[in-house]
Amino acid sequence: MLELAILGFLAEGPLPGHELRRRITDLTGYSRPVSDGTLYPAINRLTKTGLIERHPAPEAGGGRYVLNLTAAGREDMLRRLREPAEYEITDFSRWFVILAFLSLLPDSAEQHAVLRRRLDFLETPASFFYDGDTPLHAEQVRDPYRRGMLLTARAISRAERAWLHQALDGDGTRETEERPRPQIHARDRKD
Repeated sequence: MLELAILGFLAEGPLPGHELRRRITDLTGYSRPVSDGTLYPAINRLTKTGLIERHPAPEAGGGRYVLNLTAAGREDMLRRLREPAEYEITDFSRWFVILAFLSLLPDSAEQHAVLRRRLDFLETPASFFYDGDTPLHAEQVRDPYRRGMLLTARAISRAERAWLHQALDGDGTRETEERPRPQIHARDRKD
């Protein structure tokens, strides 16, 4: 997802490396901090494969440069947005990176296809805890901290499903707001 974030931010315009790092940290740093030891090797990989270009920026001082997205980089970014892997749909942090740049897809039908995949995941009954193969509801869990996890996940899932329905249907009232769903939907499973 780091590579998608790099490509996505550069699709908005050229950036120096330090500004790119700040933007990525603002987007993902709350859950996955980005270090120089992670960012700059990714920039080097993308440069070697021709997805981004590095140009000197002498006005910024010696050794400074600006990164630009290439045409091949734009196509690669659009492909990643059109066809996210299943774990990118189900992992909350990875999903946020996709969502941050989904509007760069020029076709709303393609955007909606990705949103539907996330909605399908959220509407599949799931839990953090099970009794055999049966997902446990928050009300069935005695441990107050586990119950808190389930109640929090339920609230987040309901809010996200309502927003997804609104984005897809235009009104957000389909099923999600009409009646509560009996199952807990774990919105952030670590696959």
